[in-house]
Amino acid sequence: MTDGPRQRSSTTGSAKDAAGEKESGGVALKKEIGLVSACGIIVGNIIGSGIFVSPKGVLENASSVGVALIVWIITGLITAIGALCYAELGVTIPKSGGDYSYVKDIFGGLAGFLRLWIAVLVIYPTNQAVIALTFSNYVLQPLFPTCFPPESGLRILAAICLLLLTWINCASVRWATRVQDIFTAGKLLALALIIIMGIVQICKGNFYWLEPSNAFEPFQDYDVGLIALAFLQGSFAYGGWNFLNYVTEELVDPYVNLPRAIYISIPLVTFVYVFANIAYVTAMSPQELLASNAVAVTFGEKLLGVMAWIMPISVALSTFGGVNGSLFTSSRLFFAGAREGHLPSLLAMIHVKRCTPIPALLFTCFSTLLMLCTSDMYTLINYVGFINYLFYGVTVAGQIVLRIKEPDMYRPIRISLIWPVIYLIFWAFLLIFSLYSEPVVCGIGLAIMLTGVPVYFLGVYWDNKFLGMSWENWDFYYKMTYLGQKLCVVVYPAETGSGGGEEMKEAMSPLSKEDNHKSEDC
Repeated sequence: MTDGPRQRSSTTGSAKDAAGEKESGGVALKKEIGLVSACGIIVGNIIGSGIFVSPKGVLENASSVGVALIVWIITGLITAIGALCYAELGVTIPKSGGDYSYVKDIFGGLAGFLRLWIAVLVIYPTNQAVIALTFSNYVLQPLFPTCFPPESGLRILAAICLLLLTWINCASVRWATRVQDIFTAGKLLALALIIIMGIVQICKGNFYWLEPSNAFEPFQDYDVGLIALAFLQGSFAYGGWNFLNYVTEELVDPYVNLPRAIYISIPLVTFVYVFANIAYVTAMSPQELLASNAVAVTFGEKLLGVMAWIMPISVALSTFGGVNGSLFTSSRLFFAGAREGHLPSLLAMIHVKRCTPIPALLFTCFSTLLMLCTSDMYTLINYVGFINYLFYGVTVAGQIVLRIKEPDMYRPIRISLIWPVIYLIFWAFLLIFSLYSEPVVCGIGLAIMLTGVPVYFLGVYWDNKFLGMSWENWDFYYKMTYLGQKLCVVVYPAETGSGGGEEMKEAMSPLSKEDNHKSEDC
């Protein structure tokens, strides 16, 4: 893990070049993500199993149907504001890696490394493992109608799902985006079916819980703390809205398609979330909804009759697409971290013909498979959920800091500062409430994050001060990197503009001279 001077030279000035442009004889990430696929990444990552399985969390804390719907709408608007802030940052700092890259460039290496550390250590492996387990649960459930599927069967099927999708992502960016497009369309069709059935129910007069006098009738006393918790759970349901920023360098015309995909996707998701919840309460009372652990399945059983199997299949397809999107985007985060010297350099290399970050994808898959072997994944997610949300606010605050530090920086998109301010007010409200209501959980999450501080000083900062002691100069490290390159047929991607890319390839890619002639296929 090094962050030597030769890398720093290419972190800002040549960011655009690193986005997929290649020098003669170089290998680089290809720009293969168009507008439709970009929307598929955002929508596919936001809409996972949550809207099908358990929207009851918001209702339970909102205390009434009307307040719950207001929470879904406001949370969608806040998510759209955060996405707009990320859109400006994404075209101002056009590098893959999303908030990791922005935090590192604005606040320095330590802040960026801590964001990467918590993501590598827990956030993405556990999230992917949980989504894969949800997929396997809904696939196997019809085979075990009277009991829960065996734990070993769930984990084996989840592992197969991960291995299959990792192979697809390693084989081709185009294949991975096509999978994302298809399964995103599938889950939207399933949700469209739910919404249409809800409209039919309303036309039949089944809208008792949507009438204002009934919608705002609380089934428990209203409480500010509980409503804040409803907003927090709603915010988690919209999680994934920033994932497109992780693959900025692979976007076709990112200055146009990044903001355009956000403008299309976030309102679409908000519309789907709100109207799906409206549909649910046309067929179920709040008490029935709260008693169900799989709301869409219960909804289907009530209204679809013999076709009720459509709902569990929809959840399975939705989660399969969710695993694909998470693998695709998280591997780019690890790729970006390795390129900046915060992870082993092998993870920053791409296949000489396929131009896919195979080492980063394999690392993502392996870490997720390890999480499948543990029994504490959900606890870990609770611990780091607070940290994940913390970095959203830090990133948006960085937009304001960057405006002050670099007022003349070229910004293809420039939004009013009132929007990040609104987002930060909402963010601070939820963060303070989280600290107040769950101090132990938040404290453990912070402790996990802070374990990255000594790692940073030993593996990155100290390494820069004493370059002769660099990890790259260790014979074992060099041999392992070389072996990894031979096995994966990867080289370091070309960068132009500062010369840093060529120097880096010389130092970090033992195979680059040998295999550069193959790069023409990219």
